[in-house]
Amino acid sequence: MSQANLFYAQSGGVTAVINASACGVIETARRFPQRIGTVYAGRNGIVGALREELIDTGKEPAESIAALRHTPAGAFGSCRYKLKSWRESAREYDRLMAVFQAHDIRYFLYNGGGDSQDTANKVAELSIARGFPITCIGIPKTVDNDLPITDNCPGFGSVAKYVAISIREAGLDVASMCDSSTKVFVMEVMGRHAGWIAGAAGLASESEGDPPHIILFPEVVFDRERFLRKVRSCVDRHGFCTIVVSEGVKGPDGRFLSEAGGSDAFGHAQLGGVAPMIAELVKQQLGYKHHWAVADYLQRAARHIASATDVEQAHAVGKAAVEFAMAGKNAVMPVIVREPGAEYRWSIGEAPLAEVANVEKKMPAAYISDDGFHITAAARDYFAPLICGEDYPPYEHGLPRYAHLESVLAERKLPAWTGA
Repeated sequence: MSQANLFYAQSGGVTAVINASACGVIETARRFPQRIGTVYAGRNGIVGALREELIDTGKEPAESIAALRHTPAGAFGSCRYKLKSWRESAREYDRLMAVFQAHDIRYFLYNGGGDSQDTANKVAELSIARGFPITCIGIPKTVDNDLPITDNCPGFGSVAKYVAISIREAGLDVASMCDSSTKVFVMEVMGRHAGWIAGAAGLASESEGDPPHIILFPEVVFDRERFLRKVRSCVDRHGFCTIVVSEGVKGPDGRFLSEAGGSDAFGHAQLGGVAPMIAELVKQQLGYKHHWAVADYLQRAARHIASATDVEQAHAVGKAAVEFAMAGKNAVMPVIVREPGAEYRWSIGEAPLAEVANVEKKMPAAYISDDGFHITAAARDYFAPLICGEDYPPYEHGLPRYAHLESVLAERKLPAWTGA
């Protein structure tokens, strides 16, 4: 088979380990010089393809590519830019095909969530119809852990570790001060429709009375009176109460408690802060002194305490994506398979992109306690292996040392794009 070029792009919210997947892609592609010519990365995701802003990763030394494994965020830039159906986004798809043809790109690897897998699947179908077949492989990524089929998503294990550590440490702080000061602490975490991140915080609670005392899930309708009774009970019993709340918690009317109005590029409702709303409710109704925090970008950027399991899996799916392409597979995504047995073991499997696209996997009811405020033993068994192990980045002068890329752009061959 003749040599062709490969295009890799990062999409949506970044993670502490998405660059480990990029590292796996680029290092593996360099093992196939007879099949893969230049590995291009889109500057700012798929927008980089539309604008013909293609970063030539061949200009980066091996040391810089290796350093991606311990570097957080998106080294090449990401975006929130959704390509809809061919009919609705015909101009964008035409442009993609033109750029791919101009640069002899026959491999398209898209690192993202459900929307990204949908885009990769559409490009695979369209390329065949246009007579310029492109091998399209999805690479899973999302801190929300809501992609179907795969046991877990790269990016989730590290954010799970971060929130569990954070609520444990904050809980110790509140316990120290609760006699004469703060009695309630509320920590908001990501999770629009699925409570995986909030649930993972429950790992910090190993014994009776350990934080977090209350977890509020998107899957459980928020009951104001039941919640307030639970808070009062916790303070009476333990002297303080720590709460983890998912940003996607909904009221009885089905609306997000924190819905701020408007929507993002993917059509998702824009959410405000739910933590201050919960904290204010506690203050108004119970009178307890409180503090709140929104983990926000900190939880997904915290590479300094990333899960070693997560780093290894993120690198593995990037490597597998290239190997799938070299094996002639198309419109598939590598997935993580949890092997049966008491000891945690995992392997790489595959799933059709058509079965992954735009499907959200929520927390199973069996993972949420009967009262709706915590996790079960089954959830603990699921979460625990995913946060295991430490993979610290190198430090210099007391700070992590991350990758620095030159990000040299390939020469443009087409007229400028004005649509994105």
